[in-house]
Amino acid sequence: MVYAIQSKGINMTYSVLALDLDGTTLTTDHQILPEIKDAIARIKDTTTVLLVTGRHHTAARPYHHDLELDTPIICCNGTYVYDYSTNSVITEQAISHDNARQFVTLAQQNKLNMVMYVTNKMTFSAKTPIHYMEAMEIWSQQFPDDIKPEIERIHSFLDEIDNNAYIWKFVVEGDIENITHFAELPFIRSTFTGEKSWSNRIDFSNKGNTKGFRLAEYLADQHIDPSKVVAIGDNHNDISMITLAGLGVAMANADEAVKQIADRITTTTNNDQGISEIIADCF
Repeated sequence: MVYAIQSKGINMTYSVLALDLDGTTLTTDHQILPEIKDAIARIKDTTTVLLVTGRHHTAARPYHHDLELDTPIICCNGTYVYDYSTNSVITEQAISHDNARQFVTLAQQNKLNMVMYVTNKMTFSAKTPIHYMEAMEIWSQQFPDDIKPEIERIHSFLDEIDNNAYIWKFVVEGDIENITHFAELPFIRSTFTGEKSWSNRIDFSNKGNTKGFRLAEYLADQHIDPSKVVAIGDNHNDISMITLAGLGVAMANADEAVKQIADRITTTTNNDQGISEIIADCF
């Protein structure tokens, strides 16, 4: 059954649910609550449920598997669409190798900590490890090999660029003022899309890549009007898909900028019922 609801002044019937992961579908300890799983299980056979995430596909795989989805996933803030059933990239707009090299050089000159997402893994510096990536390493060990996220400490970002077909995105973490200043450097500003994904992180992908852009492309390929979409998120990198959707929803725990542009705000956070109320109302 699909549920008709008033949105943006028009009576809509929704057929697509686009979900951010961190801060939205996942709790702060990176779990999916049983109630959320049940709500998604109830609609996934009649509704297109899409995960639209800043994560690398290898870091999102356990959740796609846990939710028993068969849809592709939009990864790295719209950089590419990945199909787990064939372990292949459907479409992409990766960072060129030359631009990736220049990014690394500038980031190192500015003494910034970074993570680089490449073809099939997430990489970070063995010399100056980032705490959240160390935590992700530990987290990844709980999963069996077939869905285990691939995380690697490396000694040279430049060598890693040469050894990979795809450079998906960079995550820069640290003092947000320093990172914001870095984002305004002429080369960075003209070549990359920078979007805040956490309180002290900015994600940098190829210019023009956003969740909204890639979701719109996917919808066009499937002949689905964006008005049929409910999109739910919590941070700046979700704004583009929230504004695209027929019903754009911000989490109760969302950044204030996200709440300002949303059509609706959940009454509870990602650590509570969160998205389940939206699913119950709209599908």
